[in-house]
Parts: sequence; C-alpha cells; structure tokens
Amino acid sequence: MRWRAMLGLGALAVVGAYGALVAQRASLQAPAPTPILTDRHGLFLAQLGHEREVEGARHTEYGFWVATPLPDRVVRATLALEDRRFWSHPGIDPLSVARAAWQNLTGLEVRSGASTIAMQVARMQAPAARHLWSKALEAGTAVALTWRYGREAVLEQYLRLVPYGNGSHGIAHAARFYLDKPVADLSWAEIAFLSAIPQAPALHNPLRPDGLRRAVARGQRALNALAAQGTIPADELDTARAQLAALALPQPPRRPAALHLVARLRATLARDGAAALDPADPRLRTRLDLGVQGMVEELAQAQLEALRPCGAQQVAAMVVRRADRQVIAAMGSAGFATTPGGAFDYTLASRSPGSTLKPFLYALALQRGDLAPAEIMGDLPDGASGIANADGGWLGPILPRQALANSRNVPATNLLRRMGLDAGFGMLQRLGLHDGAGQPERFGLSMAIGGLPTSLERLMRAYGALGDDGWLADLDWYEGQSLSPRRQVLTAEAARLVTLFLADPQARLPSFPRYGPTEFPFPVALKTGTSQGYRDAWMIAFSRDWIVGVWIGRADNAPMDGLTGGNAAGPLANALLQRLHGSTPGLLVDGGFPAPAGMEPVTLCAQDGRPDRGRCSRTLTEWVRPGTLPPEDEVVAIRAAPPEGPTPRLSILSPENNARFWRNPELPAALNRMPLRAAASAGVEQLVWYVDGEPFAVAAPGETVYWPMTPGPHRFQLRLPFAPELSRPTRIVVE
Repeated sequence: MRWRAMLGLGALAVVGAYGALVAQRASLQAPAPTPILTDRHGLFLAQLGHEREVEGARHTEYGFWVATPLPDRVVRATLALEDRRFWSHPGIDPLSVARAAWQNLTGLEVRSGASTIAMQVARMQAPAARHLWSKALEAGTAVALTWRYGREAVLEQYLRLVPYGNGSHGIAHAARFYLDKPVADLSWAEIAFLSAIPQAPALHNPLRPDGLRRAVARGQRALNALAAQGTIPADELDTARAQLAALALPQPPRRPAALHLVARLRATLARDGAAALDPADPRLRTRLDLGVQGMVEELAQAQLEALRPCGAQQVAAMVVRRADRQVIAAMGSAGFATTPGGAFDYTLASRSPGSTLKPFLYALALQRGDLAPAEIMGDLPDGASGIANADGGWLGPILPRQALANSRNVPATNLLRRMGLDAGFGMLQRLGLHDGAGQPERFGLSMAIGGLPTSLERLMRAYGALGDDGWLADLDWYEGQSLSPRRQVLTAEAARLVTLFLADPQARLPSFPRYGPTEFPFPVALKTGTSQGYRDAWMIAFSRDWIVGVWIGRADNAPMDGLTGGNAAGPLANALLQRLHGSTPGLLVDGGFPAPAGMEPVTLCAQDGRPDRGRCSRTLTEWVRPGTLPPEDEVVAIRAAPPEGPTPRLSILSPENNARFWRNPELPAALNRMPLRAAASAGVEQLVWYVDGEPFAVAAPGETVYWPMTPGPHRFQLRLPFAPELSRPTRIVVE
C-alpha cells in the first residue's frame, strides 16, 4: 500500500508541477514591435531590432508587428495550411493528434504534424527541446491560452511571432521587409510565397536566389492545397499561380554606411520615444535626407584626404535646418572601422571648442549692458592673464564687432573678467554647452578661448538659438520625437547684434582675408575655432536656411600641423553651405540678417568708435539705439591715445620697387615664396602687410614674412593697424 501512496503523491506532484508551469506560461507575450527607419523621403535607413544571446551567439530579431485587423485572405490561408479546425477545437486538435500518433506507430513516411496554431504560439513564446514533456506543456498552454484570450487573439499572436527568416518575425513585418507593402495588400500569390518560409527559413531564404526558387516552388504547393480546400476562388487560382511564378522581390533594403547615425537614432529613440508609433506599421520617418548625407560624406572625405599630410585623422559634420532644427545630415567620423578612432562619434565627443563659445559671451555682455556696440575694446598685451592672440599680434583699439569677427582672445577674456566667471559659466550651461559639472574657477578665463570642452551637437543647438532670436530648441531627429519646450536664453536684441557681427566680412579683416573660406555669395554668420596646439579645427556657420557645423582633428588628440578653423574646417563648411543653397560661384545674393528692433545703423570709425565725419580711412556700420552714442569728446577720452611725436615712418625693405621675379617650376608651390621685410620708426610695434590692396599678414618691424608667389603684377604696402599711416607702395612682377 505504501508504494501506491508514494506513486499517488508522485503523480500529484507531477500534476501540480505541470499545472504550475502551464499557468506560468498561459499569457500572450511578445517583444515590442521593432521600427524600420527611413529618411525624410521614405528611403530605407535601418531597422532597429532586439538583440539576444542564444548558445553564446548574439542574434538580432526584428518585427513583431501587430497584424490587426486580421486580413481576411491571410486568415483563410493561414488556417487552411496550419490549422483547419482552429475555430472548433479548444487549442489542441484531437483528430490531428490521433492521425500523427497513427502515422508514427505505423511508420508511414509521409507524416503530418499535430501542432495547432495555439501550440505553436506556446512554443514560440517559450522555446524548448523537442520531447514528450515539452509537447505536453505546449498542449496544456495552448488550451489555457485559448480559454483565457479567445481564438482570435491567439491567431493574432501567431501572426505576430511566426519567423520568416533573416530575423523577421510576423507576417506584417515580413510583408514590408520582403515585398515593401502592407499586409492587407498581399495577393494570394504573395501570401502563398510567405507561407513557405516559416517551415524552413534558412532553406527558403528569399534574399538568396536558390532560397527564392525553393520558396516559390513550395508556395505553388500551398496554392494547390488552398485550392483543394476551396479557400481560393477558382477564378483567382490561375492568376495566383502565374503571379507566383513571375514573382520578383524588390531590391532588398540596404543600410547606409553611417553606423553612427543608426546608433544615435537608437539612443535618441530609447531616451525620447516616438509619439503615436503604430504597432501595426512602426515605420519611423526620420528628418534625415540620405542625399544630403551622401553629399556631406563625399565632401568631408575629400577635405580630410587633402589635410592628411598635415596630420588630420578625423572629420565630423552636421547639417540642421535652421527654421525647425531638423537634423538633415550627421557624419560622426570618416569611417567606422577604416580610420583611426572611427568607432567614435565625433558629433558627440567633448573637445576643446577653441573660440566657438565667444559669441555667447558677447551676447551675454550686450544684454547685461556690460558692453555697447560702439564701445572700444583693447586688443593689447595682457601680462596679468598671460593670454595672447593666436597670431601673436595685436590690433590695438577695436570695436566689439571687429574683436569678435577677428576672434581676438584678449578682448574676449577681458569681457569675461568684467562679467564674472559665474555669469559666463551659467550662460554656457543654459545654452546646453556643458552639463554644469565642475566649478567656474576650474576653467577660469580660458572658458572664452576653448578651455571648457563641448561637442559639435551642443554647438549646433546653441548656434540655432543665436540664429533664432535667442530661442533654444532641441535638435529634431525624427517624427514624433518628444522635444523639450522652446525657451528663450538670449534676448532678441543681443542675438541679432552678435549675428550681424559674425556675418560681416569687413569686420573679419585683417585676420580673415576676403574671398577665402569665410566668404559666401549670400549672407552667412560664422565662427571659427582652433584649440591650443592645433588639436581641433571648427567652423559653425548659419545662413537664412541652414546651420552647418564641421570639426576636424585627430583620434589621439595630438596636434595637427597648423590646421585652423579657417583653413581646415572653413573650406568644408563653405562647400557644404554652397551645395545646400545651390549657389553659382560669383552670384551675390542681396539681403542680410535682420537688425535688432528699435536700433538704427550708424557709420563709425573703426579706430575710435566715433561717428564718421569723412575723416576715417576705415569705417564699419554698426547698429545702435538712437541717442546712445556719447558726445564726441567723451568717446575720444576712452579711445587709445595717439602716439606722441612725428608721424611714424614705414618703409618696405624687400622686395625692391619695380623688381621682376621668376618662379621655379620644379619646386613645389609651397616653396615658391618671397620674403617680405619692413622697417619703421621707433615706437612702432606692429605692421600690417597689404598685398594688392588686401591685408595679408600682421608682423613686427624687422620680422620676415613669406608671401607665396603668384604670376602677374603685384603691389605691396605697409600700414599701422587701424591707422591712416601708409608706406609708399612697392610694385613688382612675378613671371
């Protein structure tokens, strides 16, 4: 009797364990639908899947789209091929079980399975080795699922989970992935074709020619079975057979090489979500334009190749539509696996921004009243801070417009000192240029000249605010992205004034010669940046329609050979903007950026900030509020005092007047140089060399400057910075 009791207890234990396992599995579970990403025109970009590890190998699975409402043709074909008595049995089909058992016992070669759709759902939700116990669990789970959710929900789950090869799950995703159409539009031929794949997805892989042939052949047998059961109307059968025989899949979607874009979109989607992403068709239209992306990559690669001899290793670039901050293109590196450090996304990397933060400090000073547009700033040696200008020279008394456009370091650091480190640090944080970590004293005055690291993406967002009357907005990567509310971080007056500073080619002289990379045939506000030791070269520029950002540097943060924002990043940013605008070289576009409301233009002397009375050799137009210019004698008091004594004498020592020179055709262009030497009377510390009427270089008397020779007649002249004194011209001819 004891063994009977023990046997009974054992049976109860098995039944209890079985019931517990069935109850644990008796719920409909599926991974979240995975999106297919397209560009703004609907071109395939990528699909984001679920990664999982199976037996030590990583697999990526896609799909799991909800097929609702259930298309009638798909339902009829699925039930005819997989589970003919689906609407009548409780989740297991006793007739199919009996038939399968008889075939196994009698050893028939042709066998039919006993798995119902509900049992297949149970198996797909909890895969296990194929043995009697797992089949028993599937059977019990199938009955529980059918009882709990109903047959229609179980059928929806089956059509959501069934695998179609190449990582695709669910017929709705397979229809879009293989045939590029919604599941509701599938023909009988296409349904038969797709029905062939789940039985052996690797064998019937339609992306391989042999797999496609097998899938079509099996699909023809499926059509015959559907016809035998009367599922396909007789008048549609011949058409379905012909269509299946001639089936040709669209070109399979290919992901572009921009892996950084895919990773960025995945991270942004995980962080911000996508409003109203349809689980039945979760295609996500991004703001990107693959045509523009390709153009950016082509131009960036070409520029990087030209700069490699100077030590450049990497390039990053972004294009944002100015009106709504939509990201049109983003290049994270010059090659994910083919260049040094290519796996890093340099649009996100924190680097020294050089002088690209200066505009925001000027804007803050203007809106606080710490700076006036007509105020004279001093670009003079500052021994207390030890900060000098990148060119080692000084421009003396200078207007804010010129100080910023020439990217002078001393005026910017003095301005930050005047406002206070806390004020500058707080403004840069409100603009999102840093996350607030650290104390302002840690960065000190170097915040103004590149000492506070930031990223290209952060700069694009901040410059978007500068070009939008001070309104800061998130970058928009895709439709339905959860964006923070826009907020105003700068006054419109300050933002517009600084934009006008950055858009004035005349104000960039003499540091940035005319008709170089900083010149455009349409209005553009721009700022270059070069970090210490030539480790980073930047340009951020915005026009009426676009914001473009470029970074060039090295993966190991080592110095480059003389590459600056102007000569390295500038040509690429220039080329990108001109391509985006479709400009013809030499075609000048009228108009400009809007002036601050309530301000009027005044012509000022560049040397002292006084209104022009016809006495100035160099003038600039500035916008000021009526009645805010101080009396002339007060302005004289704040400007730099003129040098005492007689007018300085300036003379060119080399080349000699009326000399002729010959270029050596066997030498590289960089070695065909002419030395320029000058002399000046005592007290003169700095000279500006002019070549053919344009400023060429700033140097001290006695310092040799080298001019790259170009054929033709040329005219040389010396001048004091922002002063009327000129030397006699020297004319030469280069053969």
